[in-house]
Amino acid sequence: MVDDGGGGGGGGVRIWNTYTLGVILVILTSQFIRWCSDRFRFRFSFRFSSVATPTFIPEANPSVTVSKPRISSIVSDLDLKNLLDDLDEKLHENKDWEIVIDRSNSFFSYTAKCCKPKDGPLKYLSITVFENCSPKLLRNFYMDNNYRKTWDKTLTEHEQLQVDESNGTEIGRLIKKFPFLTPREYVSAWRLWEDNHGAFYCLSKGCEHPLAPRQKKYVRVTFLRSGWRIRKVAGRNACEIKMVHQEDAGLNVEMAKLAFAKGIWSYVCRMNDGLLMYSPQLTSSLSATMLIQKFPPEMEPIEDTPSAVHVETSICCQLSSDCHMSKSSRKPSSKLIKNGLILLGGAVCLSRGHSDLGAKVAMAYILTKLSKHVALSRLRKAARP
Repeated sequence: MVDDGGGGGGGGVRIWNTYTLGVILVILTSQFIRWCSDRFRFRFSFRFSSVATPTFIPEANPSVTVSKPRISSIVSDLDLKNLLDDLDEKLHENKDWEIVIDRSNSFFSYTAKCCKPKDGPLKYLSITVFENCSPKLLRNFYMDNNYRKTWDKTLTEHEQLQVDESNGTEIGRLIKKFPFLTPREYVSAWRLWEDNHGAFYCLSKGCEHPLAPRQKKYVRVTFLRSGWRIRKVAGRNACEIKMVHQEDAGLNVEMAKLAFAKGIWSYVCRMNDGLLMYSPQLTSSLSATMLIQKFPPEMEPIEDTPSAVHVETSICCQLSSDCHMSKSSRKPSSKLIKNGLILLGGAVCLSRGHSDLGAKVAMAYILTKLSKHVALSRLRKAARP
């Protein structure tokens, strides 16, 4: 009975294995038939199309011209205004920003924060300060896609698609690869501007172009809006690039935040290494960098944002003047001035780039304390016999 039971069990196993093998064969056969069908359909359609509608390649015949779309209106002055508002953080009062990274070394510093808008993908705002660098050098470095491939390992391909000489709009296509993900394809248009203070601005927007049809082997980034400002850091041989960036690359929000936080520091380190070795290359090809536009007069900043050092200097001069005017009463104590200057430094730091706001707050506090001190001194003098 035991032998019969064992034989029966072995027969069941053999039946199960045979069934499994049969299922696998059916699946493989169906996949093979589907592959052959697709291959046959492709060849048939290719032969039919090659006979019915011959394909003309413009590059093979210089006399044939390709009509290109009008691209001058893709990036407008209104886009520039929105970029300025983002960079000046005028639209950020009601957004919950999360600090992602704040690191520095002797060559550069990098800070970044992000938020999740209600009507779009994650938005990042970052500031990178490079020591011993001029704004023009950083601009040329940042826009040099040929050189970028030497330090940016995510960039595998790039090509220029079209340039509009009337307003400097350029359209290009980039392919970027990321670990464990399908390569991402970016087709975007961008323009550059320069203001009267020597600062440079760039805005990029995702778009479509007939010379860049979608391909199955890439994931097209459907939403892209990115812009930056490069300017000199006052009082130092350094310059900063402040960037706002949004893109929809088809990633989960939390996954995108984690990938950014883990990889951005090493990316900026490679960028700095590339910047240290960069020397601009002469090129004959037309680009947005060569067609940089002047700021619209109505958007031109009246004066550049002062640095904290300049704010402290101007406030100290104003404080000295106010003290001199009140010399007929009594000079304020050195302790009061010291406390006021400490407050000034804290207000400037807390204003996070809005140095003028911090200066006004500190100045109001200092003048209030001075007036109270003078009034108290007069009361004490009047109370004396």
